[in-house]
Amino acid sequence: MREEFEKLVAAGKIGRHHLEPLLQLTKGGYCIHRSWGVGRITTVDTVFSRFIIDFQGKAGHHMDLTFAAESLKPIPPDHILARKLSDLNGLRQMAALQHLDLIRIVLQSFGGKATLEQIQQVLVPDIIADDWKKWWEVARNEMKKDGHFQVPLKKTTPIVYQAKETSLDERLLEDFRAAKVLKNKLVIAHEMLKNINDLTNRPGTVGEIINALNADIISHQRTQPSLALEAVFLRDEVREAAGLPAQGNELNDTGIWTQVTKPAQALESIPASKHKRALQSFKKAHPDTWADVLLVNLNSMSAKLCGECVDLLIHGGRLNQLKDQLARLIAQHQASAELLLWLAKERSDTFADILGPEVFRAMLTGMERDQFNEKRSNKLRDFILDDQSLLVELIGSADLEVIKDLTRALQLSPCFDDMDKRSLLARIVKSYPAVQSLISGEHKREESTLIVSWESLERRKDEYTELVQKRIPANSKEIAVARSYGDLRENHEYKAAKEMQKLLMRRKAELETQLVRARGTDFLNPRTDVVSIGTKVRVTDLNSDHLETFTIMGAWDSNPEKNIISYLTPLAQALLNKKVGDDVSFEMDGAKKRYRIEGIEESKPAPERSLASSVSAVPAA
Repeated sequence: MREEFEKLVAAGKIGRHHLEPLLQLTKGGYCIHRSWGVGRITTVDTVFSRFIIDFQGKAGHHMDLTFAAESLKPIPPDHILARKLSDLNGLRQMAALQHLDLIRIVLQSFGGKATLEQIQQVLVPDIIADDWKKWWEVARNEMKKDGHFQVPLKKTTPIVYQAKETSLDERLLEDFRAAKVLKNKLVIAHEMLKNINDLTNRPGTVGEIINALNADIISHQRTQPSLALEAVFLRDEVREAAGLPAQGNELNDTGIWTQVTKPAQALESIPASKHKRALQSFKKAHPDTWADVLLVNLNSMSAKLCGECVDLLIHGGRLNQLKDQLARLIAQHQASAELLLWLAKERSDTFADILGPEVFRAMLTGMERDQFNEKRSNKLRDFILDDQSLLVELIGSADLEVIKDLTRALQLSPCFDDMDKRSLLARIVKSYPAVQSLISGEHKREESTLIVSWESLERRKDEYTELVQKRIPANSKEIAVARSYGDLRENHEYKAAKEMQKLLMRRKAELETQLVRARGTDFLNPRTDVVSIGTKVRVTDLNSDHLETFTIMGAWDSNPEKNIISYLTPLAQALLNKKVGDDVSFEMDGAKKRYRIEGIEESKPAPERSLASSVSAVPAA
């Protein structure tokens, strides 16, 4: 094509400086335009001085040679972008079966190196349409074992392809020697541990890394004890995997723990995956004091570390001391938000005697305290909002007055916005409708005093006592036993016991509301000039001209067979405060009733009661 282009230069149709770019474009046959992407040059038309190019989504595009020389960048046919245009199905098959060959093509297309982001942009979604992360994890592991690829630790550092193959041992040692700080060295050592079976010179490679770690452990034991401990754990794992003996003069984890003055801070700095190992190590280093130290520091730990500490304390036979510490921190409202978050997530029967309304009150205090902490976290607040059953479970054993008090505390709490408060309050109202008026500010008629006979009051009080002292505790035991049977999703005994718990708690709340409002009386000396509570009323049914007698008594004294009715019934409400000769009308069961009052007299007096029994009592909290 050079001769044809020379003629165009001589004719003045293209410039001399356009000659080489056009020759490169013609030779490769593929190009890139900054707007139209990759294209394939299908025709070189020297008569009209133009290329005909098939761009993606723009086939048969005509482009002037001068403009093409200045705006197009040539790429070779084996470039990944050109291959996508010419053999996309072949690349897809390669992605499924030959991961390294595909990565090599990509890297060579970018001059032998490319970042993870560049590789992903080229391959997804045209070549790899499924799970990219899973595909890349497999390809990355293959590259680490192949001697032609250099895979860096940082995602932003380019992956390099080299024609000369280097062994895994050489690459790991090269990366380890290049690491400047102990933290980066541990990453390389961990990588070696995962690939230890692929090492060709295991004793030599592992030995060099262990010797280097030993030196760093000594230098970090006082300044960064957590990092030194992490290095000790990894060093021992590597040595055990390689089957090498320990060196007699090595610094071990016990030696480091004896120098640590703030164990909670040191434990917190160790990765969460190593918490269990670190706690076992701490216990071994301090066999006599480990439990006391953990109990004292429990309130300053993260929720994750709290869980690991609790497991260790329980298996170490320190459950009672743990529960005492938890109860004290909760009662004094000193428990941290992280400790309470762990307790909220745990909620096992082991801590059933601690989980109660005071826990929620302590949660509000802990979150309010955290508002003044620069490193405050919203994890506890978010968990309370997300867990639909937490709040109801915590207040489930509380008396109604306690629940009302907690409701007021929640309403005043600055930890939740108005919408979140409404959501939480709705959960309380759903289980305890009696607090509705406290939230809405309404005072309904049924919340006024209830006038009851002493006998009916005693019956309700006896029912409440049996409920609180016998039926609810028995139900709690049933729940605990049913929980021990296993999988709660298929545990019918557990579900039945939990349903019964709801019924019992609902009845408990109803009785508490009623007993608080109840006022006992013997109905002696009622007014008889008008119909009042404690009177017997003779009436004529004006619809049937039939004479009837009703005795109007307390709210819980109805006995229809004896014509004794509660003063709260529609009939009694229509008769109250009416005189002899008055006509009354009301609706009952959808029918309109009409009565005329014929006579009013005092009902039969109730037996006298002792002074001690004549005082209305509210159930103890």
